[in-house]
Amino acid sequence: MNKKYVLAIDQSTQGTKAILFNHCGELVCRSDLLHRQYISEKGWVSHDLNEIYDNTVHVVKNVIEKAHICKNEIACIGISNQRETSAAWNRKNGEPLAQAVVWQCARAESVCDRIRQNTAAGHNNVAEMIRLKTGMKLSPYFPAAKYAWLQENVEAVRQARKACELCFGTIDTWLLYRLTKGTVYATDYSNASRTQLFNIHTLEWDKEICTWFDIDIRTLPQVCDSSYLYGSTDLEGWFEEPVPICGVIGDSQGALFGQGCVKKGMVKATYGTGSSVMMYAGEAPVQSDLGLVTSLAWGINKKVGYVLEGNIHYTGAVVTWLKDDMQLISSAQETEGLAKQANQKDTAYLVPAFSGLGAPYWKPDAKAVLCGMSRTTGKREIVKAALESIAYQITDVAEMMKVENGGVLEALCVDGGPTGNAYLMQFQSDMLGIPVRLPVCEESSALGAALLAGIAYGIYQEASLFSDDVCRRYEPKMEKAERENRYLGWKNAVGMIS
Repeated sequence: MNKKYVLAIDQSTQGTKAILFNHCGELVCRSDLLHRQYISEKGWVSHDLNEIYDNTVHVVKNVIEKAHICKNEIACIGISNQRETSAAWNRKNGEPLAQAVVWQCARAESVCDRIRQNTAAGHNNVAEMIRLKTGMKLSPYFPAAKYAWLQENVEAVRQARKACELCFGTIDTWLLYRLTKGTVYATDYSNASRTQLFNIHTLEWDKEICTWFDIDIRTLPQVCDSSYLYGSTDLEGWFEEPVPICGVIGDSQGALFGQGCVKKGMVKATYGTGSSVMMYAGEAPVQSDLGLVTSLAWGINKKVGYVLEGNIHYTGAVVTWLKDDMQLISSAQETEGLAKQANQKDTAYLVPAFSGLGAPYWKPDAKAVLCGMSRTTGKREIVKAALESIAYQITDVAEMMKVENGGVLEALCVDGGPTGNAYLMQFQSDMLGIPVRLPVCEESSALGAALLAGIAYGIYQEASLFSDDVCRRYEPKMEKAERENRYLGWKNAVGMIS
């Protein structure tokens, strides 16, 4: 039977999607399921690993049945995943040893504090050595500190380490392990580079850093190309013939690849629960002193690419806060109309530091601020301020990238659910002063994973994958003086946070 389709599994912070692409890379069908968010009184965020795996199996079955195709027509599978979310499981039976610690969660700050105070032999500043080796400033948002926290606080994890049965991994590794019935324990360069345990220069787990975090290097997966035959899965016996898994990539890098940002200086922003603003930096690492991090973009044919990136913790999650916590809206779709109806001269600003501030400020202990309100500030104006806070945070990072790229940014490629909000996208273009481009395929992360899998399998040819087609383009309309005045107000609001 002709293998016509590539299946992408897109496992994100909020849920899991299965998306079918045809031999031309066009989206055919999708299916998704949400999973529960476990949030403690301390603000710790966790996920149930078994629920994520079970949902993965369900959405794959659902999308094939929904598309009315034969399951034997699936050529290969690609996986994109929420990055930095950290898992621990038993190597022998594959059972989770704890709930996954989600990337947003800052519970491991004490681990980072301890390492900052550490002066290892020959190194006066261990935190700076970690930044130079990994491209990332020491932070509890990366898996290194999360793994250490799990070891120090979960008895089952400690016991598994003693018995040499401990597996640490990000969600891609967890899914690979379960889908292949424990035969594949691996990750790709993009995900490995986000752990803060991987040396982005030598392209291997760094023994010195692992020692500082007290991580046994044997508990970490093999690192492979993003476009690579990892293994195969029968999906718990559902596939009559095992289907090869040929692509793995972190969701933000997947979106970068899916949007065709493969030339040096191209920038994209993914609007999800949080946001990743990413610039492709080419085949050599660029070390930023402006608050950006350096990571690996992907590995293809044993060659890697690098990116500069800024991560923002609360973007789409700001809209969730408006709906679930403040109960100002009943659905995300309401925000566009309310923001347009709001008083456009209102000076309210929201700084959504609900779990600290990410790039370029890196203040994990920061608290949220709503300021600049007048007596006439109401629901519409607060919703407007919430939407605008997303664009301001993206602008903060993009301005840093402009400096790193010689003062030039030609356009911003965007993806993710909030990009459907016309008010937000127009405001984003206005704040940056450059065009904002929405791709034809809105599922950029999944497309990136599918393309990488299809390259490894032989369905897609890399040279012919990308086009300049966009479904919508926003051009800046705001006068420069107004833009600068509004952005100054944002900077002043951020300055209120100690």
